[in-house]
Amino acid sequence: MIIWINGAFGAGKTQTAFELNRRIKKSFIYDPENLGFFLSKNIPQNMKKDDFQDYDMWRELNFSLIKHIEDSYEGILIIPMTIVKPEYFREIIETLRSNGVEVKHYALMASKETLLKRLKSRGDGSNSWGAKQIDRCLEGLSNEIFETHINTENMSIEEVAEKIALMSDLSLMPNNMSRLEKSVYRIKVKLRHINLFS
Repeated sequence: MIIWINGAFGAGKTQTAFELNRRIKKSFIYDPENLGFFLSKNIPQNMKKDDFQDYDMWRELNFSLIKHIEDSYEGILIIPMTIVKPEYFREIIETLRSNGVEVKHYALMASKETLLKRLKSRGDGSNSWGAKQIDRCLEGLSNEIFETHINTENMSIEEVAEKIALMSDLSLMPNNMSRLEKSVYRIKVKLRHINLFS
């Protein structure tokens, strides 16, 4: 099974993915952005695009690698990745489904104001790339193709992860971390991905 966590920048995709990964005994986080960074660094300047999702190769390679991992890995594959263009959703996620892969897709939703606050809390201001994509993301994710939507406005990371697990018929290991341990863990995840999910 694949759990695909979609959402605008600041929606909580990364933290939710790591909470699920921490509490699902056999699970792996796959990051499609890594192929985007690789492509951006390894093609001529005049071939580069503003958004690496617009590279046909990015979508083709991610589909192939995700399918390969899913075929070979006996566990839950967790993918935190923003996709807001229906044609790209069809090209990757619906093609995986048509190839027999069970993909549970969830779009984490919140208001623009909340998303901006969350981005600010991780050091991304209102002029950051992620902040500038909020309107585009919210508009795109409103399309019914991106259901199931989860309103995270008043939910903690733990609550979002537990809701996804419940909707996916998955059991989570007990959440035995103290409040301090959770805070330290969240900070570590944030620092580890601050340049990847900005």
